[in-house]
Amino acid sequence: MSLQDLWSVYLAHPHQVVNALALFFALVGSWLLVATRLREQRVAGRLAADSEMEGMAQPALMQDETTQRLNRFFYAFGYFSLAVALGVSWASTQL
Repeated sequence: MSLQDLWSVYLAHPHQVVNALALFFALVGSWLLVATRLREQRVAGRLAADSEMEGMAQPALMQDETTQRLNRFFYAFGYFSLAVALGVSWASTQL
């Protein structure tokens, strides 16, 4: 599909194209939030299993500082993507 065809689709249905962009941002943000949460659960499970194998009474569920910072960044970026999706979706209703 050429750029001219894409532009004609936008001119014919601008609200649908902008709403599709909002859907894309929402999917990216939600996927990032889910993937980060799954990664956190996997690390917590791995740390708990390691501590059980070592015979410790309580598992050490502390992650290192760089992992925590990276997770906070991914959460912030995911929520920002959802907010952008909401804003773009609201803007598509104004077209």
